[in-house]
Amino acid sequence: MPKRILQGVVVSDKEEKTVTVRVERRFMHSLYKKVIRRSKKYAAHDETNACKVGDVISIRECRPISKRKRWEVVADGA
Repeated sequence: MPKRILQGVVVSDKEEKTVTVRVERRFMHSLYKKVIRRSKKYAAHDETNACKVGDVISIRECRPISKRKRWEVVADGA
């Protein structure tokens, strides 16, 4: 099964080798037909501590690295 890839904005880089990424999704309300924005924060593994707050990055699903980390930052070459 292919690994999911999401795109989001880094909102925190205070932890060591970890960044918090806010991923936003947009969908149509079933009754009111208005576009709604919902966001969710993911903890992602950043091995090189290269990401800074405000960066737009892609994250990929991976094996569990810790209790909350199940995503990793996709390298530029990948």
